[in-house]
Amino acid sequence: MLRNRSSRSEKSTDDLPAQILTPSPSKKIKLGSRSRRSSLCLIFGCLSVIVIVLLLDSSKRNHASHHLKTISLQHQQQGYSDKLEHNEKQKEIVEEALWSWNAYADHAWGQDELHPLSQSGGAWLGSMGLTLVDSLDTLLIMGLTDKFNDAREWVKTSLNFDQDVEVNLFETTIRVLGGLLSAFALSEDELFLDKAVDLGERLLVAFETSTKIPVSDVNLGKRKPRAAQYSSTSETSTLHLEFCYLSYLTERSEFCDAVTATDDKLAELAPSTQFPYLLPILINPKNAVFSGAISLGARGDSYYEYLLKSWLQSGRTNHKLKDRYLNAVNAIQKHLVQTTKSNKFVYIAELVGGKGSISRKMDHLVCFLPGVLALGVHYGAGGDAELKLAKDLLETCWLTYSQQPTGLGPEIVFFDQKEGEDITVKQQDSHNLLRPETAESLFVMWRLTHDNKYREYGWSMFESFRKYARVDTGGYASIDSVKTTDVRRRDKMESFWMAETLKYLFLLFSDDDTISLEKYVLNTEAHPLPIF
Repeated sequence: MLRNRSSRSEKSTDDLPAQILTPSPSKKIKLGSRSRRSSLCLIFGCLSVIVIVLLLDSSKRNHASHHLKTISLQHQQQGYSDKLEHNEKQKEIVEEALWSWNAYADHAWGQDELHPLSQSGGAWLGSMGLTLVDSLDTLLIMGLTDKFNDAREWVKTSLNFDQDVEVNLFETTIRVLGGLLSAFALSEDELFLDKAVDLGERLLVAFETSTKIPVSDVNLGKRKPRAAQYSSTSETSTLHLEFCYLSYLTERSEFCDAVTATDDKLAELAPSTQFPYLLPILINPKNAVFSGAISLGARGDSYYEYLLKSWLQSGRTNHKLKDRYLNAVNAIQKHLVQTTKSNKFVYIAELVGGKGSISRKMDHLVCFLPGVLALGVHYGAGGDAELKLAKDLLETCWLTYSQQPTGLGPEIVFFDQKEGEDITVKQQDSHNLLRPETAESLFVMWRLTHDNKYREYGWSMFESFRKYARVDTGGYASIDSVKTTDVRRRDKMESFWMAETLKYLFLLFSDDDTISLEKYVLNTEAHPLPIF
């Protein structure tokens, strides 16, 4: 049974930042609304109002275009405590976050990603400081105030979207726009919202198609879309949380309207696909025609994730979003859920070819699904069958880790390829990119069940990462193969290592009120956004 939603662990949360514990998405600006218990308080309250008004006047910024719903005037200089009382496991995770962050700061500051072996940096998404922006909320949640303030200063002085560069709509939305919006949600620092508005406006041109299916790439400086033959289904459908939260904050409907039109178009097409409510992984923005395999792995995964999370973000008030999610879950159970012959391990297959033949292949990316299914059950979108599927599938995801010599999961596994062998890892699929999906589901399942085995799995995973992916000179690196303890590392630290994997592992050992699942929905890059 799922743990009652009102239950909390016994660990005190008094020392945790209030902004993390309780988001305030509808707080209005109230000048001088402090307590008037004494004339002295009134005087200081009035002086504070005067100072704030003068500062606002001197900034000469026009807020008419994006009226703020969440600003705490006294918060601007408050920051986050760097004296959080972490438990012993959290302390060790924070140490590795610092090991990763400091290497990035030393060798790749302001660049998209760290190359830890060569101790250098590189561009991947238009030189937008991807790792830095993607890590902002991780630094806040872990209480690393000084590091966050350093990053904030870079955002203030150097983050510039007016670049003649083409960027991927999906990656830019989930990592950069999501990172900025989450940083704003947790810090209430208007700088991050201003940057998010600028970026959101530049990305909107991707939706200017006759089909309402956005193109995959945008030139940010020229504000021009790049027409490609296909977009992936996940690229077109994993935009709702970020753009609708931006609309909520700014009271500008065009952001949410754009993604809602896309969502509605996909919902219109879903019942008429070869396997109703399961979408092929490619779609042509010019004619809205699908092609390719049906997969909950690469190019398809987060479409299903956002069906649920869009409903959760609405405060569970938009029932058509819930219905879309349930239709997809029913189709997954009907067509994709498989079990191995020997030990009856549960996995999610793919459908390939013109007839939709079963492919007994599962990407690591699919391991997001147990957490999503459990969240759905927790909020009334599913029942015992879906919870059992979530638990069984998470066990399989964990087996892909525990059966490897390194204790780390590969990028892809196959099932029932040899007699008596449930899980097979091919050499070309044996790499590990520091991915977060299994850690994500462990975190969610722990929060909802408090079954301690999920923490045990997560700690074992963390120790394996530390043993085999840690670079002695700083940072972490992807590894070529999880099938040998004589690891060969790749010269790349993905931004999602800090943004997602370490964050989920940290939250796995937090109390339930830290980034409460009752108050936040985490986007597909683990950026917490308030439910409103």
